[in-house]
Amino acid sequence: MYLKNVVTLGLDADKCIGCGRCTEVCPHAVFTLRAGKARIGDRDACMECGACARNCPVGALSVEAGVGCAQAVLRSWTTGKQECGCDASSCCGRS
Repeated sequence: MYLKNVVTLGLDADKCIGCGRCTEVCPHAVFTLRAGKARIGDRDACMECGACARNCPVGALSVEAGVGCAQAVLRSWTTGKQECGCDASSCCGRS
């Protein structure tokens, strides 16, 4: 689990063409396809890696990659410090 209600993930359903690419690239299965469109299932599971937005062929997805727990994990690996400010066992999985 990640921090609640802070994810920058956005979906413009009007732009979505239902290709399913977001469901393929999301490491936490945040997206589902329903009625030919992508839907955000568990928004708070998003780690803001940016894979969905980078792979969406029509720009229907947006996310500020590098501001969430994924970036904190990468920084902790390079600096040796926990930087995300949340409980490591429930957020980033690092102890």
